[in-house]
Amino acid sequence: MTTNSPHYSLTYHDPLRTTMQHIASGQEVITDAPVDNNGLGQAFSPTDLVSAALASCVMTIMGIKAKDMGLSIGSMHASVRKTMASNPRRIDCIDIVLKIDVPGVTEKQRELLERTTRACPVARSLHGDVTKNVSFDWSQSQTSTSE
Repeated sequence: MTTNSPHYSLTYHDPLRTTMQHIASGQEVITDAPVDNNGLGQAFSPTDLVSAALASCVMTIMGIKAKDMGLSIGSMHASVRKTMASNPRRIDCIDIVLKIDVPGVTEKQRELLERTTRACPVARSLHGDVTKNVSFDWSQSQTSTSE
């Protein structure tokens, strides 16, 4: 693939569905318009994917930083809620709750990991009018007292 080659290809299917293909891997994703916007709602909507991409990016950035810090993420799960606005129809708010287990993490390391998530390129690409709330549930992690 050259630098000018496309990274994805998309095909429209009636009614209000697309199939996207990641050219390098061949992986496919289907989208449907949501029921409240004349669609079937049988798959992720494009705005669902934006919200999920934010959570995925935050998790990936945290994973990279944890690795750089010599920490191992035991588990990390995100739940995402998207709120839409109208006039114009757009994403108004994305709420993400991360449940994280990092054995032996210190309070100082937690703070650094949480701050790191603000560097997520997806968050930086979203319009400033989109509220992005990320909360962290470290209840599974055993905190180390050594700083």
